[in-house]
Amino acid sequence: MRTEPIADPSGKPISIARTWHWGRWLAGLIALVVCGWLVALVVANPRLDWGAVLDYLFDPLILSGILVTIEISVLATVVGLVLGVFLAVMRLSHNPVLQWLATLYIWFFRGTPVLVQLIFWYNLAFLFPELILKIPFTMIGLKWDTNQVMTGFTSAMLGLGLNLAAYFAETVRAGIQAVDRGQTEAAYALGMTPGKRMRVIVLPQALRIIIPPTGNEFISMLKTTSLVYVVAGHDLMTNASQIYKSNNLIMELLIVASLWYMLMTAVATVLQGRLERRFGSDAVRLVRGGGLAARVLPRQPKPEGTR
Repeated sequence: MRTEPIADPSGKPISIARTWHWGRWLAGLIALVVCGWLVALVVANPRLDWGAVLDYLFDPLILSGILVTIEISVLATVVGLVLGVFLAVMRLSHNPVLQWLATLYIWFFRGTPVLVQLIFWYNLAFLFPELILKIPFTMIGLKWDTNQVMTGFTSAMLGLGLNLAAYFAETVRAGIQAVDRGQTEAAYALGMTPGKRMRVIVLPQALRIIIPPTGNEFISMLKTTSLVYVVAGHDLMTNASQIYKSNNLIMELLIVASLWYMLMTAVATVLQGRLERRFGSDAVRLVRGGGLAARVLPRQPKPEGTR
């Protein structure tokens, strides 16, 4: 034990004894030793060629895969968010048919594995060899070969985006329901239609709840894109696998892919933190003026003497 002198209200020094928690220090030391041992097993393994890891870290094929991974993640997140908003509005609709359809969509896409959905979209040509867009009651239309349309990239973007929409729908629904009920009642009192009320009043205020989980979903999407490997989407994992199939440096290329995935998630985490500070619980929505423009302002401290 060690003591540190402090002073009491009368100015008289008092010594406080602080206890050393030897059990905590011992447990922490054991954990460090075990972690160091495991890291040493990998780093010092003679069968692992770290020179190859450095050689392939900035390989053009790896870098192109990173760009494709980011493109798929961004596009799938946008598709999922836009469709998720519509699904959330449908679930909250007073129309029972729309509620049932939205619930069925969410149940289906949340109930089937993402891998199965990716393979399904990639092999859509087995069901529909041609995609035809035709104006009803006319002979005018467009026709595409399904194999040319449903490439690995398209299948990945569509499969991941539609799957993500089911999860975003629940996030958006929670954000909408968190908006104070008095806001909607005031909108009805002003004679707003349900569509305008949702677009101008409810959704802008729900953003502070919707945006932070959106960052989590995007970070998860960056890693989920590794499943695109099964449909040859030319993403990071696909290109890394093509390299190690030719030179048999499996572990080295997996380490290269892991390092880039960790870097991308680290950057996305920093951006997510900024979004949370901008739109999180420390921000409030103020509705002003006849145009009902919404603006985000930080909470102001209360004056002294007020509750």
